[in-house]
Amino acid sequence: MASETIQTIARLTPLAEVLALIDREAKPVAPRRIALTQALHATLSEDVIAATRPAAALALIDGWALNAELTRDAGSYAPAPLPQIPVRIEAGRPIPDGTDSVAAFDTVKLTPGGAEALAPVNPGDGVLPAGGDCDVAMPMGRAGERLRAVDLAALGSAGVSEVSARVPRLRIVPVRLDTIVANAARLIATDAARCGGAPDEANGALSEAFFDESADAIVAIGGTGSGRNDASVHTLARAGRLAVHGVALTPGETAAFGFVGTRPVLLLPGRLDAALAVWLTIGRRMLQRLTAGASDEPTGTLTLSRKIASTVGLAEVIPLRRSGGTAEPLAAKYLSLSALTRSHGWLLVSADSEGYSAGAQVEMRPWP
Repeated sequence: MASETIQTIARLTPLAEVLALIDREAKPVAPRRIALTQALHATLSEDVIAATRPAAALALIDGWALNAELTRDAGSYAPAPLPQIPVRIEAGRPIPDGTDSVAAFDTVKLTPGGAEALAPVNPGDGVLPAGGDCDVAMPMGRAGERLRAVDLAALGSAGVSEVSARVPRLRIVPVRLDTIVANAARLIATDAARCGGAPDEANGALSEAFFDESADAIVAIGGTGSGRNDASVHTLARAGRLAVHGVALTPGETAAFGFVGTRPVLLLPGRLDAALAVWLTIGRRMLQRLTAGASDEPTGTLTLSRKIASTVGLAEVIPLRRSGGTAEPLAAKYLSLSALTRSHGWLLVSADSEGYSAGAQVEMRPWP
């Protein structure tokens, strides 16, 4: 249905103001216990403590269990006689009393009269000490950290079966039924899941999504401009509180942000490049606040191959193509589909910058 009145932007709100609003008013969701097998990318709400492992020192290698002191002067030309034949031990087995190391088989020679050490070993060589894998005094995961695949493997090996985490439920609504909006919604859902959210791509009217009590936040794509059928901003204003319409960010100027009750609502433009730029700069920050997590977005420093000119007062997302240690800016203002696929990452030019000269050092962030 066409909007009764045209959606217009009275003011482009600086990106820094939008982020400050999110930091001030978006609240972390309640933590819940989730199975470790379902916790990939989840943000911990409390430290993870595992039982001390191993409880006793274990052999890390197959070899001879020794008292290292007895091998101190050993050498291939002057073997050190051992008072008795050492115990042969397999990896993973507790080391015997009176020993503090495990030596490789070829460092001990059995003789008719006993055994000789052919090389010195140090105390602790070849041994996993008690608590060497994990210890109750040292958390295996800290509150605010996002769980990676390697974390799940290590925690599972330590006997952890569930964790306490904040996993915000995001309802993602494509306002228009077209290919670009659908692909933008899918991209944002994928990145939201990687950043610790639980996205739900749901069709249906935007007004219905606002009253979905199972959602912790709503992200809609499309309908933020001044077109004949654009009505997303008016719909938010009727259902809740419209805090921002128009952001000093290019691409993405028509984005909007507000709340329905206490739940944040982010309205993204219906263009793929604009939706992506707003999600990366504003949506990720919103999700970070909902998870109470720390930012762990990787960056890499590269040298610009040519100048970037930017308008003061507008933050700008620029796609970069990496070649060795240099980065080539591929587009500005409008980021074409081919520029997105040809680039390796993106640069955020701050609103107070006129850009960067060729040869400047910049931070490239990876695309989702």
